[in-house]
Amino acid sequence: MAIGIFGGTFDPVHIGHLRTALELREHLGLETMHLTPCGDPTHRDTPLTSAAHRLAMVRLAVAGEPQLVADDREILRSGPTFTIDTLIQLRGEVGADVPLSLCVGMDSLATLDTWKRWRELTDFAHVVVAARPGWALPRAGVVGDWVAARRVSSPGQLAGRPSGCVYVAGMTLLPVSATALRAALAEGRSIRYLTPDTVMDYIHYHHLYQRP
Repeated sequence: MAIGIFGGTFDPVHIGHLRTALELREHLGLETMHLTPCGDPTHRDTPLTSAAHRLAMVRLAVAGEPQLVADDREILRSGPTFTIDTLIQLRGEVGADVPLSLCVGMDSLATLDTWKRWRELTDFAHVVVAARPGWALPRAGVVGDWVAARRVSSPGQLAGRPSGCVYVAGMTLLPVSATALRAALAEGRSIRYLTPDTVMDYIHYHHLYQRP
């Protein structure tokens, strides 16, 4: 029963997040993909909306898709959010033998050496990198060496062990960004079809992302 973890601020969650999570789940043969809103991010600006709103939007977005799970562990945990803590907690819950895959973007991989205890990530999970066409892996430096020592060429190689590998999944990622959605909402423009209608309705009901 392989599990994936796909984190982010989800401020707000949109179709790019959802389609990537769904395609990765299918491509990797995962039982479930956990979308995990960050509580107190350490590598990006503080989200505009509260953790409770962002979690509620993710829950609405994945309703009706049982293999996509809104995971609240990072929001419930106090203090700054670190991925290594999430992996340790989840590994403790599922046991030593279940394959876990931490799914990140190529931009996150490029700065992985700034993450807390980043070298230990593969002690608890595989690292799966979602890459756009034209992507390029780091070829030099500490991250490049770390990737080269762990990289595998097929998703099937992840299923045979619980952790330890780095796999690059080439994908056609939708060019949608939360930044663009927030800007559109602040200017009173429509975001229909860029996020599920339930999320859009929630945003309007709670007057999120509007200019004062």
